[in-house]
Amino acid sequence: MTKTTAWMAGLMVVAVSASQPPVASPNLFSADERAALVDFWSAPNRYQVSIPDDVAQKGLWQVRLTVPGSKWLWDYNRKRNLIAPPGQVPKPENAQQVEWEKWVVARLARDRWEAWQLARAQNQKVLNALVPGPDKTIPSDEPARPGPMPQDLADLVGDVPKLAEAVVPMQHTVAFDDVTLKYRDNVRVSSPRYPYYRFEKGVNSEGVPMIKMPPAQLDKLFEAANMTDRECRVMRAVSELEGGFDSVNTYDTGFVSVGFIQFASLKDGANSFGTLLKAYKADDPDHFAADFHRFGIDVTDAGALEVVDPATGAELTAGVAAMKAIEDPRLIAIFQRAGLKSQFFVAAQIRAAKSMYWPESDSVKVTLADGTTLSGRISDFIKSEAGLATVMDRKVNTSRLDVLVTALSQLSSQFHPRSLSDFAPYERQIVQKIKYRRDFLADEDLSQPLAGPGRVVPPVASRGGGRRRSGG
Repeated sequence: MTKTTAWMAGLMVVAVSASQPPVASPNLFSADERAALVDFWSAPNRYQVSIPDDVAQKGLWQVRLTVPGSKWLWDYNRKRNLIAPPGQVPKPENAQQVEWEKWVVARLARDRWEAWQLARAQNQKVLNALVPGPDKTIPSDEPARPGPMPQDLADLVGDVPKLAEAVVPMQHTVAFDDVTLKYRDNVRVSSPRYPYYRFEKGVNSEGVPMIKMPPAQLDKLFEAANMTDRECRVMRAVSELEGGFDSVNTYDTGFVSVGFIQFASLKDGANSFGTLLKAYKADDPDHFAADFHRFGIDVTDAGALEVVDPATGAELTAGVAAMKAIEDPRLIAIFQRAGLKSQFFVAAQIRAAKSMYWPESDSVKVTLADGTTLSGRISDFIKSEAGLATVMDRKVNTSRLDVLVTALSQLSSQFHPRSLSDFAPYERQIVQKIKYRRDFLADEDLSQPLAGPGRVVPPVASRGGGRRRSGG
């Protein structure tokens, strides 16, 4: 999410069990197709599981955050009613929370150090080498034991599990006829305190970042999706926080997440992920079949994932299908291959991102201190590309814009607005108040707010300088 999925997905803290009763399948695959898929996936060297290539450097045993520990950290944040952008740790708000935080930091340090010692001892036995080496997330010297857990913290969140463990990540190699993809399970997440880690068997790939793609190629892709230069610049800026068109992720609270905006299935195997697939299938059924159906992926009329188990040929749907995609990297590899090889799937991603997350037409209602209610659209007062990127970042990652309403309410005390358009001269202040994962006001590739209703500073590149980018 990550690169994270929406923090709202963190609400899905209870994983769907692979053994839950299967949902009735709509039978999108014939018996012959299912048999052919089992033959395809069982071909020699099509799918291999092995130890990673770099065990000599990183070790067979490695330190990882535990899934129970990640869930506990999520509860710890939620019970304190604290939220922070992915990759950041919420700060304590009072003396009681300061004491809790000291204990959590000490417990995490001790758990990671102990897991590191175990990993090195195991690797010494197996590889005759003291690996892994020093790690900035692990104390180099033995840390003190944290002591008893504060009782008020235990009463609030519950007893803490181990926050780190020594595990053996495995490498999964999936070979199509036109590309071979590699993944590792037991993903090393971005932070030792990452609160969204849920599946040890999950894998990920950041894909090819949009910023590293040739500008001419991006121009062609956005043109195929009928996007304007302005829309292209905004979505490219936001996508730098998510991933490439071929990015995939099955280890966190998004369950199955794909693409440059990380369309997520969540536990029911649908949501924005299902909306993307359903739209692609409806708009371009032939290329959808070539990219997905022929490999064992489809989508129901209700927008839920449908898969054929590569090993058994069983047809699975919705949440059970999502869990199968988490457990079997062959299925998620289908999405990465499509993101790499199919300009039609990429165009479908861009169209879906605009349909679901483009913010200009979103309705806004704010109640002023005197009880007056102002209604309108975001486009009434957000005019710049930097402003649109900031709002879109919030939509993609949190699915909520209540912070925008709060910002408008606070600003309204400085003057007496009669309509939402009266907030336009204050766009820069609004954007500063609602910025989330990145400060788009510092992005020279985006037009910027300027004092005065409806006026913006154009991108640097359009004024004769700046980096070369699509639509410049």
